[in-house]
Amino acid sequence: MPRRFLQRYLPHPETLRRQRSLRLLGGLTADPGLWVLSRRSVANAFSVGLFSAMLPIPFQMALAAFGAWLIRCNLPLSVGLVWITNPLTMPLIFYGNYRVGTWVMGTRASEAPARLSTRWIAERMADILPALAVGSVIMACVAALLGNVMIRLIWRWQVSRSWKRRRLRRRRPRRDEADE
Repeated sequence: MPRRFLQRYLPHPETLRRQRSLRLLGGLTADPGLWVLSRRSVANAFSVGLFSAMLPIPFQMALAAFGAWLIRCNLPLSVGLVWITNPLTMPLIFYGNYRVGTWVMGTRASEAPARLSTRWIAERMADILPALAVGSVIMACVAALLGNVMIRLIWRWQVSRSWKRRRLRRRRPRRDEADE
């Protein structure tokens, strides 16, 4: 079942509450609804986490934590999903968002130089930013929706598979009953 799989990898609420860096949140993390692993809370956590991950902003984890608190979904899962955009994947994801933005806005994508530098990015920021923002919001909404739907489908599939296995086990005669 997905709940058991997730429980193996998610930290225990008490472990997180004892961390000094999270003591500032105090009462916010005390809500038990932020730690529940149900189909709804996990699917919504995927939506919040993936939405936050696709936005090219600082403090994505804070946004994910606030979103989880706001809609009462699983906090550690939504914050952890932000790490989809890590230093290795961020350039590819944000470039894809930029390309989607240029396509939607009907503008031409800027050509990348042979040697990428922060100076080139700073000079082109006015050209890049609108398309990046539009593409990022679109991709954030698409990722959030797809993540939510996929988790709900996977969860339902796992539960139905579990019920089928249980039904088959009940139909099989036990060894001790068969010997009598």
